[in-house]
Amino acid sequence: MKRLLEAELIYGRLLSVGEPHLIARYNKALKGFGLPETQLTEFDIDMTGFSPQIAAELGDRDYLDPNRVNRRFIILTPGQEQLPVVHTSFSNTAALMHEFFNANARAINAVTIKDALYGEIEDSVATVDHIEDLLSINEVHFKVYSAEDILGKAAELRELSDMLVSKPDAWRDNDMLNRMVELTRTTGDIRQNTLVPDQLVFRHDAFWANHFGGVFVFHDDRSTTVICKSDVPGFRKARPWQVSYIDIEDYETIYGFLARTKRLELPQGSWIRESGLLEHRMEMALLSLAGQQDPAFDPAKADRVWLQTWAHMNARTVAEDGVYPFLAEMQRQIVSTGQVRMPDVAARFRFLLVRANPDHPDKWLVNQLISQMQTFDFVSLYVFDKQGFYEAYQRYPDKFQEHVVQALQDTYLTDKAAFRRRLYGIKED
Repeated sequence: MKRLLEAELIYGRLLSVGEPHLIARYNKALKGFGLPETQLTEFDIDMTGFSPQIAAELGDRDYLDPNRVNRRFIILTPGQEQLPVVHTSFSNTAALMHEFFNANARAINAVTIKDALYGEIEDSVATVDHIEDLLSINEVHFKVYSAEDILGKAAELRELSDMLVSKPDAWRDNDMLNRMVELTRTTGDIRQNTLVPDQLVFRHDAFWANHFGGVFVFHDDRSTTVICKSDVPGFRKARPWQVSYIDIEDYETIYGFLARTKRLELPQGSWIRESGLLEHRMEMALLSLAGQQDPAFDPAKADRVWLQTWAHMNARTVAEDGVYPFLAEMQRQIVSTGQVRMPDVAARFRFLLVRANPDHPDKWLVNQLISQMQTFDFVSLYVFDKQGFYEAYQRYPDKFQEHVVQALQDTYLTDKAAFRRRLYGIKED
């Protein structure tokens, strides 16, 4: 994983924390969670406050994710909103954190001048042992505390202020007035500074959870669809009147569901030609085959001419795999007719020709599902399913790892937004 770290492909774009007062606040938050304080004098954090260095120090990658549910967070600065989430058990953790930051920006800006916010994204379950546990999560509640108790002091000052207005003789109570002055030194004028977050409850919409090997949950107006392995506890048993279940290997049914609910962008000449997605997947398929056949081969020399030559010399292997010749034929068909008759395409190949509908709210989740169906495309896997990418990366031969890092640096990392827009049609919000 050293190459990934050096290229900032893992734990990249994190915020460095080295100021003593911020470390002290972070430690108070850790203490609030019942965790040991860090002895580090510098560490990095992501949007939720997770630090890979502190995780290593504690020997617990899930120190902010106990039982992989009810995710904890530590906010030292409003700037954390611009950071990625690098370790989570739910795909929508980042979206929920963004909603919290946006809904409570004034309070977060005010509190973090003097304090740190910490707490957990609390839902209705403590552990996940059954699909029903995931289905029962409809909304989450942000349970928020502050390291220096500035929230508690603001609430106390608000109560005393109300008493001063409502009780005629309250102004005679010197102890109360002195306490208000003392509290104000910490909180400032709470009539001007909003210190208590306004919105703490948020919807828990479509998501992927890493429990049971991975579970996708999609919500529509009157129904829910779960896609996972068929041996997951509760499969087709939890809420059968409300929930439809699809085995993760049932490509035909998955395709039918995603197409019917308009979550897919079907192959049309216009976007296919502009995106270069088919050419990208053809290249990825040949690279993967070459690596499987000869783990010692050097992919650095595998430009398009080399790959074409390799494909001709290994025609039987390429034909047996089927991906490259299928994509080549579909590309010719799209160029000549502008479209593809999807019912004529074998179910296992349909997802090679599609991408998530870029206008659908679930586009990131759908692209994650598609990338899991074709893990040979390490670029798409990195963009949409980093956990799956890191697992796959560790199985690559050394030379191939080197190539993967270089390829991601040369393509995706040079301009992420432009790359996502061209290949997947995703426009930044």
